[in-house]
Amino acid sequence: MSASFRCDVNSAASALPHFWEHTVGSGHAPLALRADWQTQMQRSHEELGFRHVRFHGLLCDDVGTLIREGDTLFYSFFNADQIFDFLLSIGMKPFVELSFMPTTLASGGQIVFHYRANVTPPKDYACWAVLIRKLVAHWVERYGFAEVREWYFEVWNEPNLDAFGSGKQDDYFKLYRYTAEAIKSVDESLKVGGPATAANAWIDDFIRFCTKNQLPADFISTHHYPTDAFGQPGDDTETQLSMSRRSVLRDETREVRRQAGSRPVYYTEWCSSSNPRDPMHDEPYAAAFITKTIMEANGLVQGYSYWTFSDIFEENYFPSVPFHGGFGLLNIHGIAKPAYRAFELLHALGTEILPVEGTHSTVDAWTVRDARSATVLLTNYALPRHPIATETSQIKLGNAQLPVQATIRRIDSDHANAKGRWQEMGSPEYLNAAALAELNAVSRCEPEQQPFDCRDGTLGFEVTLPPLSVAAVTFRFAAQ
Repeated sequence: MSASFRCDVNSAASALPHFWEHTVGSGHAPLALRADWQTQMQRSHEELGFRHVRFHGLLCDDVGTLIREGDTLFYSFFNADQIFDFLLSIGMKPFVELSFMPTTLASGGQIVFHYRANVTPPKDYACWAVLIRKLVAHWVERYGFAEVREWYFEVWNEPNLDAFGSGKQDDYFKLYRYTAEAIKSVDESLKVGGPATAANAWIDDFIRFCTKNQLPADFISTHHYPTDAFGQPGDDTETQLSMSRRSVLRDETREVRRQAGSRPVYYTEWCSSSNPRDPMHDEPYAAAFITKTIMEANGLVQGYSYWTFSDIFEENYFPSVPFHGGFGLLNIHGIAKPAYRAFELLHALGTEILPVEGTHSTVDAWTVRDARSATVLLTNYALPRHPIATETSQIKLGNAQLPVQATIRRIDSDHANAKGRWQEMGSPEYLNAAALAELNAVSRCEPEQQPFDCRDGTLGFEVTLPPLSVAAVTFRFAAQ
């Protein structure tokens, strides 16, 4: 089956806001105090355009937000301020996940993750509300109303999973009520939302609860992974992934969009799998998955926060292996994975997407233009254990002027694939300076000349796409 696509570059365009750049995920809040985390965050902001960052555990004991000595409660917002000061200094903002429970307020001893985050409800909801009110009022005093009104306050993380609490709606809804009321008591215009669930859960019930009780729900947030498509939320097996339909995330996102109505929708976690040690996270597979998934989500969400930007991450432990299957776009050394390069190609796109004619079982094509260029973005993607082969795609762009430059950037097994080179090195656990420099060089996604022909106002060209690959062909035109 041939992969042939056609597009008229003068046809009516739809908007392509860069919604995937609204927010990106991190891991554990104290990591944001590390110099290497900060270096990678600034790079990701500058090169990929991320504007907010979300992470777990801002209220945990290791941040020191609230402790008890005897009968006295001590509030300390210094470490949280240090994190937010840094983000604002580089032009970013927090997407504030209000989690987890300070031990002094906890009703039990249930914990999660290597850093032992307490996930039980507060034993005194009034004291929890005081903490939230004091914290938000402090930020307003420190940063000003205008700044904090641009932040997002998300209540908890995946409350429908037993791992993060009781898994019961009533418990979460009570926590949400106290939290939302505390935030709005500081300023009615501050944005608060939820339910921050795994697997797109509870959204209808959450909206009904807020409407019935006259509680604010300024935005809807939820999470999904393709490995959540079958079985129970949180299950993660390759078998489930191979069974999933190609566009299951698009279908789920459409349903969430319908349920949310006019409310903004923010997916605050998504990735190619929820397994924190998945080899595909480091491979070209992730780049093809990311590109296809994001392009299919256009028009459905206001934010789509990839989990995560860096392998500086410690939910289970902090590994030293350079490519260990971590969630990050950058590895622990700051080497760009194919996934990072996919976001780099997406960031370079314009904001007008054109209709494209043509279909193929594994190859997809999108054409995006700006004032002086048009980019054809291509993926050759299939889920694991689904058939896929190298494909040669023919593309024609009608009503196009003769370009002054035509380039192609590729992500595949032979391009922008640092893990592949690392494996050729013998997969060393620790990298010397020479190996680090070589892997950084191999990770780059450099433009190459793209051959084309131009006849009667139609640009024609071919692109050969290996399995699990991405290519971006950009034509730059002279100014009119």
